[in-house]
Amino acid sequence: METLTHEIAAHAARLVVEEGLDYGAAKRRAQKTLGLPPRTALPDNDLLEAEVRAYIAQFHADTQPAELAALRRLALLWMDRLAEFRPHVAGAVWNGTATRLSDIHLQLFCDDPKSAEIALIDHHVAYQPRSVTGFNGAQVDALSFSSPCAELGEPIGVHLMIHDHDDLRGALKPGPRGQPRGDRRALAARLQESEQPT
Repeated sequence: METLTHEIAAHAARLVVEEGLDYGAAKRRAQKTLGLPPRTALPDNDLLEAEVRAYIAQFHADTQPAELAALRRLALLWMDRLAEFRPHVAGAVWNGTATRLSDIHLQLFCDDPKSAEIALIDHHVAYQPRSVTGFNGAQVDALSFSSPCAELGEPIGVHLMIHDHDDLRGALKPGPRGQPRGDRRALAARLQESEQPT
C-alpha cells in the first residue's frame, strides 16, 4: 500500500510541475491515469510536496530557481500594492516549489472585505470573484486575476483570499512543517537568501 501511495505521489508531482495542477487535482488525475479505484487512499500533501521537490531537483534544477525568484518578485510587487490589507504569501511561491506554471496565492486580512475589490478596481485590474475554502476551513471570498510577469514573459495567475482582520492571529501560528505563510518581510528574506552565491 505504501508503495502505491508513493507511486501516486510521484505521478501527481510530475503533473504539478509539468502542467501546473494544484495538489488536489494532480492527485485525482494521477489516481485516474493509474487506473485505480475511486476509494484508493491518496497521498497526503506532505508526501506530495516531497515528491515535487524531488522531481524539481531531478528535472528542473537548472531553471526552477530563476522562475521561483521571478514569481517571488512579482508576489512582492502585489504585496506592496496591497500593503494596507496585511498580505501574506502561501503555497508554492512561499515554500519554494513554484515554477513558471505556478500561481501566486496571497492571503489578505481586511477590516472590510469589499475594500480589496475596490483596491483592484483602483489598479484597473479585471478580476474574477469566487468562494474557496480558507486556511481555517471556512469559506472565504477569493479574487483571481492575471498579472504580466516581464521576467518570465507571460501572465501569471494571482489569487487573493480575503480573510477577516481577526484571522491574522491564527494565521501566524506555525504548523507541523513550519510557517505555512509569510509576510512581505519574510518573503523578501527568502528571496535574498536564495540569491546569495553558494
